[in-house]
Amino acid sequence: MSKLSIIKAPIEKEMSEFESYFKRQLNSKIPLLSIITNYLLRRKGKQMRPMLVFLSAKLNGEISEGSYTAAGLIELLHTATLVHDDVVDETYQRRGFFSINALWRSKIAVLVGDYLLAVGLNSALKTKQIEVLEIVSDAVQEMSEGELLQIEKSRKLNITEEIYYDVIRKKTATLIAACTKAGAYSVGATEENVQKMHDFGTALGMAFQIRDDLLDYEKTNLAGKPSGNDLKEKKITLPLIYHLDNVEKSERRKILRTIKRSNKNEKKIAPIMQSVKANGGIDYAKKKMFEFQKIALDILETYPNSDAKTALMELVYYTISRKM
Repeated sequence: MSKLSIIKAPIEKEMSEFESYFKRQLNSKIPLLSIITNYLLRRKGKQMRPMLVFLSAKLNGEISEGSYTAAGLIELLHTATLVHDDVVDETYQRRGFFSINALWRSKIAVLVGDYLLAVGLNSALKTKQIEVLEIVSDAVQEMSEGELLQIEKSRKLNITEEIYYDVIRKKTATLIAACTKAGAYSVGATEENVQKMHDFGTALGMAFQIRDDLLDYEKTNLAGKPSGNDLKEKKITLPLIYHLDNVEKSERRKILRTIKRSNKNEKKIAPIMQSVKANGGIDYAKKKMFEFQKIALDILETYPNSDAKTALMELVYYTISRKM
C-alpha cells in the first residue's frame, strides 16, 4: 500500500463521494466548458487539499455537508489558481499534461479559471457557508499578495530570509491553513481548535514549500544535474538566501549579477548551485523545514489518538520526504 493510500484510509469513503460531488459542481451546458472541465478532472493530482479538509474535520468531529462544501470550494480555488498561474508563467505543461492555455490559449484559460472560482463561491453561498467563504476569501487575497511580492523581489533580487518566509506563507501555507481551518470549522470545532488547525496548516504549508524549494537542488535533468528552475526564473529561495548571507559582499554581488543577467544560462547557474550546497545552504533549509515540521506535529499531539490524527502525522512526514 502506498503512503498516500495509508493517509487516505480513514477518509476513503468521503474521498470517493467527493469525486462525484466535485464532478457535479463542474457540470455545464456549454460544450467547450464541458470539454475543458472534463480534461481538468482527468488530470487531477493527489487531491491533498480535500484530504486535508476531511482529515481535519474528522480529527475535530463528524464530517458534515459543510465539509464537502469547504473541500469543493478550496479544490476549485486551487485548480483556478493553477490555471491562472500557467497563463502568467507561460507554462505549457503541468505534471506531464498540456496546460489549458497550451491547448485552448490564454484568453480561454483565464475565463475557465474565473468560472471555477465563481462555481466555488456560488456553492458556498447556496449552502450558506459564509464563514468558510470568508476563510477562503482571506486565502485568495493572501495568495495574490504573495505572488506579487515574489514578482517584485525577483525583479530587484533583494529578498531576505524574513521576506522569503512572508512570501511562502502567503503563496503556499495560507491555502493549506485554509483547508485545515475550514475542515475544523465545518464540524463545529471550538474556536480554540479552529485556530489550532489553522496554525497546524500554516506550519505544514511552510515545511511543504521549503521542501519544494529544496527539490530544485535535487531534481535532475537529462544530463543528471539539478534542474535549477527557480534560479532560471530568478526566484531566490532559502538555500541561496543562506549562502548569500554567508559570503563576501563582492561574491554576493557577483552571484546576483549572474542571476540577473544570465539566469537562463545553465553553465553559469550550475556553479552557484554547487556553491549553495558546499556552503551549507541545503542543510540550513532542511533545518528550518524540520522546525516547521515539529510545530505541526506538536499541535497534533494535543489531540487524543485517532485514525485521523495518525493519518495527519503521516501526511506531515510524507510532506518533508516526498520526491516530487
